[in-house]
Amino acid sequence: MGLEDAINDAVNKGKDFIEQNKDKIDEVLHSEQAEGISDSILGGAADLAKKVAPGAAEQIDGVRDNLDKSVGNE
Repeated sequence: MGLEDAINDAVNKGKDFIEQNKDKIDEVLHSEQAEGISDSILGGAADLAKKVAPGAAEQIDGVRDNLDKSVGNE
């Protein structure tokens, strides 16, 4: 088995895992714990981006808010 075959096998196993566990994954992504972690990560990333591109603060906040709606329960 070559490297390409190994990569394809790993990708297929990952897809199978996600398909078999999609309900549990969705539950975890919309949990209180995920909300706290995502708020922390997204807030830190937004702060860093604002330091790099201060003129784009409004757009950065918009992106952060849209991403935050996808993870957590708030």
